[in-house]
Amino acid sequence: MPLFEKGKKEDPGNYQAVSLISIPGKMMEHLILEAISKHMEDKKVIRSTQYGFSKGKSRFTNLIAFYNETTTWMDDRRAVDIVYLDFSKTFNTVSHDILIDKLRKCRLRGGKMRWTENWLTSKSQRAEISGTRPS
Repeated sequence: MPLFEKGKKEDPGNYQAVSLISIPGKMMEHLILEAISKHMEDKKVIRSTQYGFSKGKSRFTNLIAFYNETTTWMDDRRAVDIVYLDFSKTFNTVSHDILIDKLRKCRLRGGKMRWTENWLTSKSQRAEISGTRPS
């Protein structure tokens, strides 16, 4: 059963899918994540300013870095404009085809690429709300 997030309970878009993955599936996901992370680190694909999904960095370390940078600019009497974007549901809607294309552009090749592509393209999801299933 999907987990309710926020908003009207009647709206299926307000539910987060719960993933029930087998132990071998979880192990495979972990191996793929490890392989991709190592590749991205070795090839220096991810910028130092990237905080999300980066080892040792979190939204808190991002907030501290942002605060330090902003206050430095303000101390120097520089203009500071801030734009906040909400990506809270990004991964609920990301296209696997686009993700696979981006990984190829990051020079992910061979077995790591085939594992990832097979894993993403063979997954399917369905949601059941109040005992009703979509057709």
